Amino acid sequence: MDSKLLFQALFKFITGIILIGVLVFLPAGTFYFGGILLCGLLFIPMLVLGVILFIKSPKLLQKRLDTKEKAGTQKGIVLASALIFTAGFVIAGLDYRFSWSAVPAWIVITASVLFLVSYGLYAEVMRENAYLSRTIGIQKGQKVIDSGLYGIIRHPMYAATILMFLSIPIILGSWYAFLVFMLYPIVIIVRIIHEENVLEDGLPGYSEYKKRVQYRIIPFVW
Repeated sequence: MDSKLLFQALFKFITGIILIGVLVFLPAGTFYFGGILLCGLLFIPMLVLGVILFIKSPKLLQKRLDTKEKAGTQKGIVLASALIFTAGFVIAGLDYRFSWSAVPAWIVITASVLFLVSYGLYAEVMRENAYLSRTIGIQKGQKVIDSGLYGIIRHPMYAATILMFLSIPIILGSWYAFLVFMLYPIVIIVRIIHEENVLEDGLPGYSEYKKRVQYRIIPFVW
């Protein structure tokens, strides 16, 4: 057993629970249903997936825990994403406290289902791509993955995260927070453009892959 990896994973998991809890519940002034629902949908599958990765693919888990970007462009993108999430969670909590907007229950349920579906897609992407990392770069021995979801779009992980993160403010019951989270796809588009430049320059076969699979995150759109 890799005790160092286990400690690192548990530390980030517990830190994430505390951070999201503070951002969601403190502005709301209470533990409200939408926040509790989100935490359950977010952290229970995360725990299950983390345990599976720790047992079956510890190297991939280590890659997913590494969030230190080297390129200046990507550091800016990570910062922008953090600001979007922080602002979105805080606004959702304030929205609940002051009753700025109301999301019908059936829409919350739909968003919850979409969130779980996107989590499933995210897990499938990790199963298909052993080189999947949270930082952009070329790994030793890396090859182009062009099967499964990668045979449909070039960046299925980003497609899954966009679906996941746009579901979050709806689960929290806030249209105002949804407007903030709508900035996230823009950040992802910038990240994809930069990432593809890196991959074309350093990953053999990626240019040919781009010709075979034309769409990045949405089939027949982009």
